[in-house]
Amino acid sequence: MLKIAVIDGQGGGIGSLIVKRLRKEFGDSLEITSLGTNSVATTSMMKAGADKGASGENAIVWNSGKVEIITGPISIMLPNAMLGELTAAMATAISSSSAKKILLPLNQEQVDIVGITKEPLPHLIEALIQHIKETIKNV
Repeated sequence: MLKIAVIDGQGGGIGSLIVKRLRKEFGDSLEITSLGTNSVATTSMMKAGADKGASGENAIVWNSGKVEIITGPISIMLPNAMLGELTAAMATAISSSSAKKILLPLNQEQVDIVGITKEPLPHLIEALIQHIKETIKNV
């Protein structure tokens, strides 16, 4: 079974939308692990349908190497993002993981991603789901 980690912080709103959509699209054919920078984010993603969840720096560092796909907002790869919740160790573990990273171009940091058109969150999540489908076909 393909393992996917959904990583989010703060209130877990983006991550919970991703989990809900993954569960709707793939049912129980994926093992979804919610990894929150805090317990509120993890709880939100668990309520959305994740199979298991863990919170904090060590959980994210440990689990980033145990999945085939990592998804969430692009800020999960930026140290000190999410008002400082995303530590340098988390960003390093995520970016260094051999997992395929499929990220949403959303962030509140002082980073602009050139060449990306601004789309509403529901459109971005649909594009993310399509990209995951294509990735799964090639795994």
